[in-house]
Amino acid sequence: MRILVSGASIAGPVLAYWLTRHGFAVTVVERAPTLRKTGGHAVDLFRPAMNISEKMGVLPRVEERSTGTDRMTVHQEDARRPVRVDLSKIFSATSNRHVEIMRDDLSEIYYDATRDDVEYIFGDSITAISPDGEVRFENTAPRRFDLVVGADGLHSNVRRLVFGDESRFSAFTGAYLGVLTLPNVSGLDGELLMHVGVGRTAGMYGARHLDDARALFLFRSERELDYHHHDVPRQKELLRGAFDGMHPDVDRWLDELDRTSAFYFDSITQLRMDTWSRGRVTLVGDAGYCPGPAVGGSTSLAVVGAYVLAGELARAGSDHERAFPAYERAMAQHVRGSRAAALSATKTLIPASRLGVRGLARGARLISALPAGLSRAFLRLTTKSARLHDSMTVDDYPPSPTASRGLVGLAGDPGGGLGSGLGVE
Repeated sequence: MRILVSGASIAGPVLAYWLTRHGFAVTVVERAPTLRKTGGHAVDLFRPAMNISEKMGVLPRVEERSTGTDRMTVHQEDARRPVRVDLSKIFSATSNRHVEIMRDDLSEIYYDATRDDVEYIFGDSITAISPDGEVRFENTAPRRFDLVVGADGLHSNVRRLVFGDESRFSAFTGAYLGVLTLPNVSGLDGELLMHVGVGRTAGMYGARHLDDARALFLFRSERELDYHHHDVPRQKELLRGAFDGMHPDVDRWLDELDRTSAFYFDSITQLRMDTWSRGRVTLVGDAGYCPGPAVGGSTSLAVVGAYVLAGELARAGSDHERAFPAYERAMAQHVRGSRAAALSATKTLIPASRLGVRGLARGARLISALPAGLSRAFLRLTTKSARLHDSMTVDDYPPSPTASRGLVGLAGDPGGGLGSGLGVE
């Protein structure tokens, strides 16, 4: 069976890896001319995503490329003294298997695990998909595939072609996200520097293997802002306006907007679809069920979704009419939980009142000061995300022993599965 995957970021390469291990022939098409290296931002992998990465043989590289951020200094707007927080304590209380890694690094690691066994077409995009599986491209000659999977992110081209305009499925959460790359002039090493005010939060962090740093901006808006997602000057103007006068540190970060090598800006939007599948086409990761960039654990959700989709196709003997509904049933609870966690995280990370600002700083300091057992108990009682990490499970999908022969990136147990009942974000 020939399967076309659109998107070579996170979900696409992970899906390609597991489909290949189950014996499918996979082609991945990516609009960018090369693997994207746009600066990116830090993302989190939790337990099943970590275990899936381990079975792919890439976990050592993932851990090697972790950001190493283990401390946080929180400056409250109009407060004199900062609050210092032990992030490692919070991470360990939230999940007993977790890593923070730059998104571009993770994408490269997953791509490297598949490039010798998967056909990659860069610099091209799908323009049409017929019900019988014929696919037309901007540059490549038309080809026929048995199945097509959209793994092309929140603004998915495949979803638009098959399901219609994004506005039919998007739900604005009332917040925006901006990320820019800038020189690490503060010399941050393992530290996240944050400024928190009413309706807006800004932070700067580095990674131990990078010479530069990232500035992250989150802010509230009662209405959706007027801009096009390709209009970068307008996006920068909106970001400057939202953080004007917050703090001299933040002003310096914003000064880099005109010089930055990489910039990202988007609404924190959830996708809510009744189904992710139609005919021979299905969606995975943010393309089908984005819970909200930066706040809903979408990276871990994408890794798990890719693993489950490949497994259900194998379990159904390549019958997509059975596999697609099974995949959606298996992921439905995870998606609902991630949506709820994202809404909760947005309220916490972008406080709507001065009381919320103080609560965020003091709560983080309290959790980092408590013994590990008490920190874990406190988080379970007070956050949806911690409960989510512990409660999500995935089935075991042992790959075909014959299909896995010759695959690169395997580390031990080449025919084994993941086991059931694993926790995840």
